[in-house]
Amino acid sequence: MVGMTFHGERLRLARVALGLTLEQLGARVSATRQYLNQLEQGIKLPTNEMSDALADALGVARHFFSLSLDNGIQAEQCHFRKQRTTPVSIVSQVLARGTLLDRFVSKLDRELDLPPVSFPDIPVSSLHEAEDAAEAARQHWRLGTGPISNMMRVVENAGAVVSFFDGVSERVDALSIDTVRPLIIRSEAKPAACRLRFDLAHEAGHLIMHKGVQTGDKETEDQANRFASAFLLPRSAFVHEFPRGRFLDWTAIFDMKLRWKVAVSAILRRAYDLKMISADQYRTGYIHLSKTGQRKQERYDEIIASEVPELLPRAISTLESVFPGSIERLVGECGLEREMFGQVSGLELPSSDVDNSNVVPLRYER
Repeated sequence: MVGMTFHGERLRLARVALGLTLEQLGARVSATRQYLNQLEQGIKLPTNEMSDALADALGVARHFFSLSLDNGIQAEQCHFRKQRTTPVSIVSQVLARGTLLDRFVSKLDRELDLPPVSFPDIPVSSLHEAEDAAEAARQHWRLGTGPISNMMRVVENAGAVVSFFDGVSERVDALSIDTVRPLIIRSEAKPAACRLRFDLAHEAGHLIMHKGVQTGDKETEDQANRFASAFLLPRSAFVHEFPRGRFLDWTAIFDMKLRWKVAVSAILRRAYDLKMISADQYRTGYIHLSKTGQRKQERYDEIIASEVPELLPRAISTLESVFPGSIERLVGECGLEREMFGQVSGLELPSSDVDNSNVVPLRYER
């Protein structure tokens, strides 16, 4: 390759971000697996023609391969559900996309006044401590003990960027990445509202309790689940409101779901964890949900409005409205083309035809 540096690690980063094997990329550029492996290992350099072909096949600019190397997102920064059983190829794909998204967000961060990162650091070693951490987080963010009206805004006001990775395996439901500006990622753009809210609280729990801790095992997942449960349904309010009795009061429980925007399954678990219902009642409740076809989709799911990310779309809109073409410039500095940007951000590049009269403020109320 003449006149331009080529880093094989950057080739691997783009390939893995798209979930392509060496064979699959080879089919796109008419090259052998062995040759591409040598490029990635730095043993060989591509011709100019091959560099162009690789860039086209991967949705990156040609200069992407010459950009300075950084360490990228490391596995210990990522909080996966069931990490030990997630295929290595899927973990690598998420780490690669996270690395590319983090680079773009870092550039955006230097151009705009994004909310400061304010996730408290509260290490825990037990479920009891996870419960206390949830209470401390509510106090830290001054949320009181009532229902959270918008969980998405809670984590975004705390400085996290929430996005979606299209085309990632269903085995990756949600994850968080502990970077300078934390990332919370979902693999599905439109889950049920209650499920999304719980996932956001779960990932917030990881970011608060498990900084520098390898997660994905039963202990850390149980802690994050308890955090989410206690954060969304604070003990003091829940004990006062949950209907006690010999039999489960389904009308009152579903009323709680609508008020707190938390799944009935999670409400039952919270009641069991706080010893407000017995193991038999808990089991009976789950059997009822199963028999009535509500294990995956519960009653009233469709009327609870889904929450959507606002921070990243608003940041992009704001910068583009003030300085048209800025986002395309930043994406170009990252070496990404339109399709690859969509893969790593879940968003489309803004149109160059921008109305400058409506600047959207970045800071908003919970």
